[in-house]
Amino acid sequence: MNVAAVIARRIAFNSQKSFSRFIIRLAIAATTLSVAAMIITLAFVNGFQQTVSQKVFSFWGHLRIQRYEPNKALVAEETPLDKDQQVVDRLRKFPHIKTIQSFATKSAVLQSGVNIEGILFKGVEKEYNFQHLQNFLQEGRWLKFQDTLYSKEIVLSQPIAQQMHIKVNDTVKIYFIDAAGGKSNFRRLTVAGIYKTGIEEYDKLFAIGDLRLINRLNNWSPNQIGGYEIFLDDYKMMDSVNEKIYFTAILPEKWISRTVREVYPNIFDWLNIQDVNRDVIFIVMSIIAIINLVTCLLILVLERTRMVGILKAIGSSNWTIQKVFLYHASYITIIGVGSGLLIGVGLCMLQQQTGFIKLDETAYYVSEAPVFIIWWQVLAICVATIIVCFLSLIIPTLIVRSIQPVKAIQFR
Repeated sequence: MNVAAVIARRIAFNSQKSFSRFIIRLAIAATTLSVAAMIITLAFVNGFQQTVSQKVFSFWGHLRIQRYEPNKALVAEETPLDKDQQVVDRLRKFPHIKTIQSFATKSAVLQSGVNIEGILFKGVEKEYNFQHLQNFLQEGRWLKFQDTLYSKEIVLSQPIAQQMHIKVNDTVKIYFIDAAGGKSNFRRLTVAGIYKTGIEEYDKLFAIGDLRLINRLNNWSPNQIGGYEIFLDDYKMMDSVNEKIYFTAILPEKWISRTVREVYPNIFDWLNIQDVNRDVIFIVMSIIAIINLVTCLLILVLERTRMVGILKAIGSSNWTIQKVFLYHASYITIIGVGSGLLIGVGLCMLQQQTGFIKLDETAYYVSEAPVFIIWWQVLAICVATIIVCFLSLIIPTLIVRSIQPVKAIQFR
């Protein structure tokens, strides 16, 4: 058996009271706190990015195809384009493209009694897959398209419904504004359902209705739409699929494809800031763990100066003695990392099950702190912490080389 490992174990698990016991416990606590903080931070950042981005994707898809208008705001009524089934069929053959759906939007004013509110009416077709939005439905149901002209139903957001005291099955007036002619047309629609995404930009603006109603109001032909929403099977492929659509030049000349990140950059910029916060916490926690372990090892070396002198006197090499303290410090590191792993993962799982950490949904887009554990990342944190700490611990053990046996044995 390795002599250095045996001596290190005797020192580490010695029940004798000494000043170093307090320092060792402090080092273990600091390592535990650092590892737990890194695991929790990573799980929370992953949860935020996945949950919030998924809300955006569920409402608008991953890519949007519209008519190209360089001077027009990205979020505005669309200039119509004619459906092209050949383009749609070619797009469906692209890898990762799962669903392609038509849509259009139109500005309107909603009225219920004396209450009025400006909205953006999003029109969809009867083939629209409402499963993407199912988690957002709070009351009622989604639209039915049984009427031959257009559906006389509308789905409102919960904030608008509460503000205007509207309930499911209520009838509301909706005034559509003709920007070109300055006229307005109103329709009476029945509230079929109420949704809530938790994203204020959507909930205070959008209502969902029949695309055929927008066609009639805009005098579009039945074949005209505002654009296409494209849903992918993997959101990480959003940019690559968008580039492939561009470089294969399958879209007509005046059409353009954009990622939802380009349409709503403010939300994704906010999500990217979480990466900065994560990196700062990782750096701070790593420094805390390393400083505490190095300080702990320095104290251990100084406290065991006489032992070092005796080992040198009986012929032990400097490297053998260095390994004694490295093994000792490794025990401390492994105990700290293991404790941090249990605490960090335990708290994350507790949050997943109970949601005890509540948030302001208007500020964070979610009512509970979302947690998403990626196990390879957790393993990487633990392994990287052990490796970095071990490498940093080699430096203080170099003090052993400067200790002289005669002076060390007489050291008090």
